[in-house]
Amino acid sequence: MSYMDVAACGPLRGILLGPPGAGKGTQAKMIAARFQVPHFATGDILRAEVAAGSDMGKKAKGFMDAGDLVPDHLVVEIVKKRLASEEASVGYCLDGFPRTLEQAEILDLMLDPDESPNVVAVLEVDDDEVVKRLSSRETCSNPSCGRVYSAAANPPKTEGVCDVCGSALVVRNDDRPEAIRERLAQYHQKTTPVVDYYLRRGLVVRVDGCGSIDEVATRLESAICRSLAA
Repeated sequence: MSYMDVAACGPLRGILLGPPGAGKGTQAKMIAARFQVPHFATGDILRAEVAAGSDMGKKAKGFMDAGDLVPDHLVVEIVKKRLASEEASVGYCLDGFPRTLEQAEILDLMLDPDESPNVVAVLEVDDDEVVKRLSSRETCSNPSCGRVYSAAANPPKTEGVCDVCGSALVVRNDDRPEAIRERLAQYHQKTTPVVDYYLRRGLVVRVDGCGSIDEVATRLESAICRSLAA
């Protein structure tokens, strides 16, 4: 990944959107680190709640196992807490929220104008590529780690074992073929209007999500910097 003076681009209050399997989690972590802002991944937080058996996790589990979107009120409860924290005062990178038009509208009501998103990056990957990627994906079973591996892009050093913490790798229920198709249908139906919502406000940058992790990261960082500097 080539070096850019991201500090000169201005503070990032970003949203990263894209279909399941587009690499949002990986790219959001990298972008958050480069722009020195916290990374808030609603999917990771929800899975941790499920693993912990919390009331919120129990409510979310049924939807996640079916490949459905978790209801807005559960997701908003998580995001509201994170954006009100001290760490979010320097900016943020939202990964997995908002996923519906209703969530986007709620986010606007939650934030003051100077806390509102200033760039919305959309990773674009076609459906066939998504199915190919997710069908070969495994996730660390340790919820505090949650590292994701792909047989094609970033396989683990030891088959079936997480490189980071040594826990077993598993295929998530929502990464099975029937659930992948349902997740894609949900994305096109519910998240595409979110892109249109931010497009009308001039905040959207579109980035080709195909290629190596570093290639996509370079495109994404450049697109975000150009948008913030405009």
